[in-house]
Amino acid sequence: MGNQRPLLSETSKTWIAALLWLTLIAIESSGTFSSENTGRFLYPFLHSLFGVDLFHFPTWHFLLRKTGHVIGYGCLSILLFRAWRATIPVAHHDRWSLVWARIAFFMTALVASLDEWHQSFLPSRTGSIRDVALDSAAAIVAQALLYLVLKGWRTPTCEGASTWEGNSTTREPENQPAAIVK
Repeated sequence: MGNQRPLLSETSKTWIAALLWLTLIAIESSGTFSSENTGRFLYPFLHSLFGVDLFHFPTWHFLLRKTGHVIGYGCLSILLFRAWRATIPVAHHDRWSLVWARIAFFMTALVASLDEWHQSFLPSRTGSIRDVALDSAAAIVAQALLYLVLKGWRTPTCEGASTWEGNSTTREPENQPAAIVK
């Protein structure tokens, strides 16, 4: 019993997470989650919790819906990065690679475009290029945050060397010639 193989590989798990998130986005893209329908339950919630009145509700409703876009597509971008990192090995890059980040960004932008295109066919929804831009911006920010978290912040040390997540790189000694790159 101790040497049983797991039911799902790590790669499968990362793709399942990304596909479940895509399913959530598809459900939220339906007429059920149109602005009119979400307003029906968000107004009583915001009114009772924060005292938001009918005059200010449209602004808060708009901001909450756009925040949902940013969070939803930012998370999708991160989940797709994880899935591609588990799928495509990149030499000398086990934590972060531009290859994985680029694929995750473009796939997120594609999903955002297809989502808005789909919404343009629903009577209670509208497709918007602005939402595609917002979703794509969220994907870029998510990838930038992943870079910072996985590659580390550059911090100077006392000797003038720089460190990246504990791996120090030092300057060449001043009395030795620098390597010539052709």
